[in-house]
Amino acid sequence: MVITVASSGKASRATDSAGTEVLPVDVETISESTEAALSMQMATSTRKDMDTSLPEIVGHLNLLLGEDLGADEDDEVRELFRTGYRLLDLQNRPTAETPSFGAFIYLRDAADVTRRLLWIYTQRHGLGAP
Repeated sequence: MVITVASSGKASRATDSAGTEVLPVDVETISESTEAALSMQMATSTRKDMDTSLPEIVGHLNLLLGEDLGADEDDEVRELFRTGYRLLDLQNRPTAETPSFGAFIYLRDAADVTRRLLWIYTQRHGLGAP
């Protein structure tokens, strides 16, 4: 049995019946991370900036894809899940050889899908919009 308590400003606390911590959905942190990634501009961002943001955004995306967001009942959510899983596929992620523009586009796409899934998460849990 998993019990999850979510809040709009702080990380949720989730534990299973054995007392093991389950990774919480921190709405505020995810919102700030995606906002920072989406506010990056190609002309003023370095590849290092992008490479620094990418693991955090991918982690947030992976976390939200593990949540029950209604993909079974909603075609739009299902499509977001497909897009999210496609982005997480290692073959689609930028590598050191990927041009900066490709890494920039990937980061923005991942942040956008993460932000949209976060909005759905907050709506399903009665939290304030991110």
